[in-house]
Amino acid sequence: MPRSVQITKEKILTAALDVLIRDGYSAVNIKSIAKELKCSTQPIAWQFGNMDNMREALTQEAVTYANQKMMPASANCIEAFWRIGYAYINLAFDTPHLFRFVYMGESNNYCRGGFDSILTDSGNSALLDRLCQYLNISREQTDMLFQRMIVYTHGIVSLVVAGVLNCTKEQVYSIVKDFGFDLLSLTDTNLDIQTIMSNITGV
Repeated sequence: MPRSVQITKEKILTAALDVLIRDGYSAVNIKSIAKELKCSTQPIAWQFGNMDNMREALTQEAVTYANQKMMPASANCIEAFWRIGYAYINLAFDTPHLFRFVYMGESNNYCRGGFDSILTDSGNSALLDRLCQYLNISREQTDMLFQRMIVYTHGIVSLVVAGVLNCTKEQVYSIVKDFGFDLLSLTDTNLDIQTIMSNITGV
């Protein structure tokens, strides 16, 4: 019988992601992954062939990890919308190397595309449908709200990750929430915006 594979692709990718999150993308190489796994470099080379294949697989692993961190758990569409933003902020503050890799261009293998790709993503599109109905506004206004919140939040946390902006996570929460209030005020919703914002919990 052939020997079972002890160092699987899954274990290698988990180790590579750990190195990325802890030390940054520049630290990810066959030797550092082997050290993380406490094995030789041979199993890694055998599983992936070369570092280009390894990087491509790591990109997908990192994107999956980041997306899981930002999945909203709330059934309330407004709260779910804000939880995505807050999770995005947490990702930047708690795992800056990962954020830089996935969302700031360190990975040449990953590109989400333009605004249309964000709005038509299956998860985002379903949430936007619910927001549109709840706020009783047009889909065009809902898309505008979502786009501008993404751009604004990404801009702030990118400055934080780059070391340009020095502030706390709580300060960014507050800034983003205030901006969201202003954006909701620009829509045609007939709901009380102050009540909507005060009902957001757990963030």
